[in-house]
Amino acid sequence: MSLSRRSIRESAFLIIYEKSFGNYELDELFDIAKESKNIKVNNEVKKIVTGVFEHLEELDNIISQYSQKRSIERIPKVNLSLLRLAIYEAKYSENVPTNVAISEAVAIAEKYAFDSDAKFINGALGAFSRNGKAE
Repeated sequence: MSLSRRSIRESAFLIIYEKSFGNYELDELFDIAKESKNIKVNNEVKKIVTGVFEHLEELDNIISQYSQKRSIERIPKVNLSLLRLAIYEAKYSENVPTNVAISEAVAIAEKYAFDSDAKFINGALGAFSRNGKAE
């Protein structure tokens, strides 16, 4: 199954978001997602989701640095899932430039979150990018 990069990201985001509501195993979430008509799962989606959770502590530490007004526990789950995804891609996906990871996260936020959330995500990721933490 061939998916666009946007579909891959959106599916990865939805699985990352779903995991924030329970202590599911990733394989269980992948199986549930495969049953859904809205979430597509392929090896690339699995790689991104698995990578996010392998680096979760590091990603959350980075998010904490660039969200000084809100502790990580107070960031809405949609925003947190998108921040984790974008920072993971910026740091660990060789073929994804930081600006693309940011713009894609903002685009997904515009679909699933409030306008103020998209602005928050853009601001936090912009600060992350400007401070050279994406290398």
